[in-house]
Amino acid sequence: GCHGPNGISVGPANPTISGMSELYILGAMLAYKYDNDEDKVEEVIEADPDFEDVEFFERTSTVMNRIAKGYSEEEIKIIAKYFADLPFEAAQDQEVDASLAKSGAKLHEQHCEKCHEDGGSSADDDAGVLAGQWIPYLEYTMADFVSGDRKMPKKMKKQMEEMQEKHGNSGVAELIQFYASQK
Repeated sequence: GCHGPNGISVGPANPTISGMSELYILGAMLAYKYDNDEDKVEEVIEADPDFEDVEFFERTSTVMNRIAKGYSEEEIKIIAKYFADLPFEAAQDQEVDASLAKSGAKLHEQHCEKCHEDGGSSADDDAGVLAGQWIPYLEYTMADFVSGDRKMPKKMKKQMEEMQEKHGNSGVAELIQFYASQK
């Protein structure tokens, strides 16, 4: 219901999860299931070869942590594979500021392309698909990262700090417009 039919979000506060990488979904679901308890998640990762390449980082949630608790680790694997095998579809009918998107494209190339390949549209990098997500979702998520309410993965933290030092919050807004402009 929250992520839409087949994982294609119709609500601007929720991400589309169809087409995300299996490892990304596994990591998210384990973080939610175990309330970001890194020790517990690492224990699960070490005990099951199917999780060995999962990278833990904390997630912020309003309801996903409660939902994920209801799934076994085997069911989480099934969910991750199911959504990873579906095609990604970009959010439709959202207005984007073309000027900000153009500036955001340059920032993406400088600071984000290494992990969010192909303009943020690749699931192969296991960093989450940003291209084509809803603007409000991107705004909420980035606000949580910038405020510290959501911890950034280590790879992201350094790049975000460099980008913000040079461009401040306007750089974040430009990146959001760039990602939202991708179809």
